This record gives sequence, structure tokens and C-alpha cells, in this order.
Amino acid sequence: MDKLNNVEYYAKEYGQKLIDFLPNLVAAIAIFVIGWWLAKLVVRYVAKFFKSRDYDLALENFILNILGWVLKILVVITAITQLGIETTSLVAIIGAAGLAVGLALQGSLANFAGGVLIIILKPFKIGDWIEAQGVSGSVKEISIFYTHINTFGNQLAVVPNGKLSNDNIVNYTVEGKRKDAISIGISYDANIKEAKDILMNLMTEQEDIHKDPAPQVVVTELADNSVNLSLRFMAYNDVFWGCHWYTIEEAKVRLDAAGIGIPYPQRDIHIIKD
Repeated sequence: MDKLNNVEYYAKEYGQKLIDFLPNLVAAIAIFVIGWWLAKLVVRYVAKFFKSRDYDLALENFILNILGWVLKILVVITAITQLGIETTSLVAIIGAAGLAVGLALQGSLANFAGGVLIIILKPFKIGDWIEAQGVSGSVKEISIFYTHINTFGNQLAVVPNGKLSNDNIVNYTVEGKRKDAISIGISYDANIKEAKDILMNLMTEQEDIHKDPAPQVVVTELADNSVNLSLRFMAYNDVFWGCHWYTIEEAKVRLDAAGIGIPYPQRDIHIIKD
């Protein structure tokens, strides 16, 4: 009988507490659902605002990511507070958890700091062709922790921002134009002046190759099997590779037509008879 009375007592007491707690629980759920929806709405509105103006795309993505996380964290804190948990206790718990997580995720924090440096210093932007960390390709996305690079072979390389911001970066796009240096070897028996004239005409007749600075053909090396010439010219990024490939192919055609050979590696063997 006593056990039955105890069950009834606890059921009545905790049932009443549950009933009293339900309004706070419903309010917390409502705050979470509505707040989460409002956070997404604010992020979408800010994204539309950025699209209507000419802002840097990497900066836009970075700000949107940070804004989304901050708003969602505020929504969660507000919902938990509605359940009756004191704010000071919650802040202390979050601080302790943040310290523990920070110690465990030092690499991620370094990547975050690297992302901030990349956004501020702008060594590259989305669409630039860069070479860094052994990867060469077009920058597809700059996120909070990683930079996504689309390589020449259409592979996606994900590079940590921490390493990227602390290492050498070669940006092939930022200057708008590139200088080429194509090496072509000719036979020692060939007329160097004639070969230089042929190659210079090949470059000067191409409209996409800059006339200022003027293209050059220089002798760079008297190698074992050939006299090496270097074809140097400047072209805009969007036509650079077209000029590069055309110049190599046409140089071979025109030198062959003039009877100027491009020698194969060879070795002379002298046989001495006793």
C-alpha cells in the first residue's frame, strides 16, 4: 500500500512539474524553429544584397558562412535559456567546451586564421590560376577552413588555409598577362641569324603577342648536341596557351622548310685501331 501511495505521489508531483514545464519547452522549440528559419532568411537576404553589388566573391562566401554560424549559435543559446538554464552557467559551459575543442582542433583554428588572412590580404581570388602546396589550378572556392582548387585535369584539390597562407603562392592570373620562354635547339651547322629571323617573324606576325615589350629570340646555351634558342614573348592570359602551342608547332614547320634541323641527342664514337 505504501509503495502504491509513493507511486501516486511521485506521479502527481512530477506530472505537475512536467505540466508546468511544458510552456517553456514549447516556447523553446518555437524559438528554435522560428529562429533557425529567420537565420536562414537573413543569410539569404544578405546574399542577395551582395549579388546586387560588385563585391569580392570570396569575401561574400566567407561573411555568409560566419554570419550563418553566429546566428544559429545565438538561436540555440536563446532556446536553451528559455528552458530555465541560467545564462551565466551556459556561458561558462560553452567557454569550457570551447577551450577543450580549441585545444583539440588547433589545426582547424590555424586554417580559420589562414582563411581570414587570405580574405584580408587577397593573394588570390576566385577564378585565379595559382600554384601552391604542390597543386596548380583555378581557385573554385575559398571557405572558412579550406580553399578548393580545380586542377588542369579537372580534379578538385582541397588545400588547408593554414598551410596555404604560410607558404609560397604563385598567382598566374593577377597581372593579366604572362611571359613565355620556349626553348628550341638547332644544329651547330645551321645559320643562327637565319634561324633567329624565322622565329622572330613567327612571333611578330601573331596579333595576340604583345609588341611592347617586343618579342625576343636569344641564344641561351651551346649545348652538347645543339645551339639552344629561347623564344620570349608576352601575351594576355586568355590567349597565352594558344600562342604557346602554335609557336612551338609552327617553329618546327618553318625551320624544317628552311632546311634548319633540330638535332636528336647523339654521341660520336671514335674507334682507334692499334
